[in-house]
Amino acid sequence: AAQDEAATPQFYTTQVEPIFRTNCYRCHGGFNHRGGLNIQTRAGMLKGGHDGTVLVPGDPASRLIVRLIRHEGPANDPMPMPPKSPKLSDADIAIVTRWVKAGAVMPSDPTH
Repeated sequence: AAQDEAATPQFYTTQVEPIFRTNCYRCHGGFNHRGGLNIQTRAGMLKGGHDGTVLVPGDPASRLIVRLIRHEGPANDPMPMPPKSPKLSDADIAIVTRWVKAGAVMPSDPTH
């Protein structure tokens, strides 16, 4: 069986990171870590923010990052992401979900 391409660093770099860069880095990348969350590194996502980890590789259903981008978080979760704008497209949500399910593989260092 061929390895799922979503389990490769290249999938993150070419498919997932552009979604995060466009929709999430303004608040959760670079020097901005709103809510204590930095999503530019795997360690940052595993550590999470003030509300705990947002990522458990291989388990998209229970993870905060997937619930928030689907705008499905319970009332006690942080607000849906991105806030004050439409939710991500179904295609973008599917890419992020597939990436998490495949193990959330990222390159060792941010690409920028």
